[in-house]
Order: sequence, then C-alpha cells, then structure tokens
Amino acid sequence: MTSPETAPIETGTAPQTPRTGRAKRRAIVASGTIAGLLLAGSVGAWANAAAQKDVTLTVDGDVIEATTYRDNVEGLLTEHGVELGEHDELSHPAGTDLADGLAIEVVRAQEVAVLLDGEQESVWTTAEHAGEALAEYLAQGREAAMLVSRSTDRAEIDLPLSSPAVFVVGGEERTVELIPGSTLASGLEQADIELGDLDEVTVTSDQDGRSVVTVVAVSVQEVTETETVAFTSTEVTSDDYLQGTSRVTTEGVDGEITRVYEVTTRDGEEVDRELVSEETTQEMVQEVVTVGTREPEPEPVATSSGSSSSSSGSSSSTGSSSSGSSSADQGSAPTSGVWAQLAQCESGGNPSIVSSNGLYHGLYQFSVSTWQSVGGSGLPSQASAAEQLERAKILQARSGWGQWPACASKLGLL
Repeated sequence: MTSPETAPIETGTAPQTPRTGRAKRRAIVASGTIAGLLLAGSVGAWANAAAQKDVTLTVDGDVIEATTYRDNVEGLLTEHGVELGEHDELSHPAGTDLADGLAIEVVRAQEVAVLLDGEQESVWTTAEHAGEALAEYLAQGREAAMLVSRSTDRAEIDLPLSSPAVFVVGGEERTVELIPGSTLASGLEQADIELGDLDEVTVTSDQDGRSVVTVVAVSVQEVTETETVAFTSTEVTSDDYLQGTSRVTTEGVDGEITRVYEVTTRDGEEVDRELVSEETTQEMVQEVVTVGTREPEPEPVATSSGSSSSSSGSSSSTGSSSSGSSSADQGSAPTSGVWAQLAQCESGGNPSIVSSNGLYHGLYQFSVSTWQSVGGSGLPSQASAAEQLERAKILQARSGWGQWPACASKLGLL
C-alpha cells in the first residue's frame, strides 16, 4: 500500500504586501508633527515673551524690580503679597494693564494724633513728614498741631520732621537743616535744644509745608510770701485813772502770715498759682488803751489867813494882812488826788519853788516856754497854785502825762 503523497511545498519567494503608501504617510505625518511642534514652540515662545513684563514696584520706599506675567496692577500686587489698606494710596488703579517699564508705587497710610481746632482727633495720612501732614488743614483755615508724646524720656510725634524745619524757642525763631527723616527728638538734638521735664512742645506747619517746632519752657516752683497783719486797737475803762486821761496799757504788735504757693510759669510768665500752705508765723497783739473814769477830788476852798488875824491887835492885823495877801497871790496847792500827788513829787507841793538851774518853776515845774504855750504869762512860780493847776491840766490834755515822765511813771500814770 502506498503512503499518501504529500503536496509539494513551493520554495519560491512569497508575494510581499505593498508597504510603500503607508510608510510615506507616516513619514509625512511625522514630518508634519515635528513642523507643528516647531511652529507651536515658536508661537509659544513669542507668546511668553509677549506676556512677560519688566516693571518696578515700590512699597513704602522699598523698590522691587519685578519680571511678571501678570496682566494688571492688581495681579502684580497679589503676586508679591502686597495688601492694600483702606487708606493706602496706589499710584495706578488696580485694573491698569501692565507694560514694560511701568512703575507702580504703594504708599502706606499712617494713623496720627492731631489737634484740630483744639479737639484731639486721629487722622490717616500718607504724608512723608509732619509739616506736609498738617499743611492741608492749615490751608483750609483750621488750627492744626501734631500731638507730642512725653511718655518716654524723649519727645516724639507720629511722623518725622521736614528738612529744613523751623524751631521757635522763647519767642525766637530759627531755621535748621535736618537730616532727612529726622524724628522730633533727633531734630531737637540737631538744633541744640534741651528740653526740661515740664517743657511743652508743639509741632505745626507753615504755609510752605515746613514743620514748625515751638518749645515753651514750663516751670513749677514753690514761692514763699509773707503778709503783715496790722494790729488793731481797743479801749477799756478803769477808775485807776482820772477822767479825761488815757494810757496804752498793752502795746500793739503786728502779726505775720506766711503762705507757700505753687507757681507755674510759661516762658517766664506766671500762668497759675495754687496755695500749698498757710501759717500764722507771728500772732497779732491787739493794742489796749485804758481810759480813766475816776472823778478828780474837789479843789479845797482857799481861805485868807489875814481874816482870822484881823480880830487881833492892829500890829497883828497888819502883819496877818500882809501874810494873807502873799498867800492869796499864790493860792493853795491841791491837797489830795493825783494832781496833789504829782505836785508833791515834782516840787514838794511848793508853788513858788524854782529849780536850782533856774529853768523849771512852780508846782509842776513848768519851763517858761511850756508855760507860755498853755496860755500862761510871766513866770510860773509867780502864778497862783490854782492857775498852775489849771495850766497843768491843759498841758496834760494836750500832751499826756509824758510831760512829767519820772513822776508820772512813779505814780503809775504811764
């Protein structure tokens, strides 16, 4: 039996499927893709270059040279983390498109304490210095000043001073060129002004926007003053002294009050005074004048010794009459009371006595000039005792008991 025949295998080259078209398409596609990518890259590079901007951003004086792809100012601020406060100033609106070379500035606002028309207020300002901040209010006709803090050892304000600045001390004004950005304390040092503990400092502005610093020297000192209190006088009565007479029985002495004041001065002018203490440093002594109330003793009745002798013999009568006539001329000296006591002390009660030097006469030892000043004539020692008493009373009423100092003191009349 024969095996089944195997069909012969052809060894010739098998026909190849045509590939030329697909490969070309792939090559074309590949070439196109590469070209597209190259074109896209060029366009993208151009677009990126067009989107990139070189700008300058200044925030509170700090300058940033920025390269950004942001479209507008707001985006730039966001990119750099800059947040605007309600009162801050921006040089360009937030929606402004960015462009190469654009300079954007952010100025931060500060809250400062000022006195406006005498009232303290807090205001926001973007001014660089105090003068500029206040100039706007002054231009409106308002009174404006920067409040100065004395909470530290050095006076300060919320803003630096302008340069130059004007300093007014003791009413004298001078202009000083300051280092830019100088604080008030620094400006005072540069102007060689040393503040006292209580001195007042005011910062205002002039019409040119310059800071004007006014310093008022304030002093508080204790001042001691004394006041003299004049003594007063009072009268009392006493029968130790005759009517119509008086004497000072207690000498008056002026009193004194010492007061201590706290006195405040501004530039040497007193503006306030407060009483700190008051003390009587010398008591006033009241003068006491004692007025006499005692009535004088009645004058004795003068009698003529000649009358009693007339009943005797004629020779006696004649002698008595002569003696009586002499007594009548002299009268009788007082025998009791203060005038009798004074006469006894001054002259021994002798109305015709004359002092050894011949200057003083009679009961009360009148000098001739004093006698004449009270209406007497002739010599006092030649007048009657009654007239001498009358003239003595006139003298005492006019000049007091001091006319007879020794005897008046001895008798307690002085």
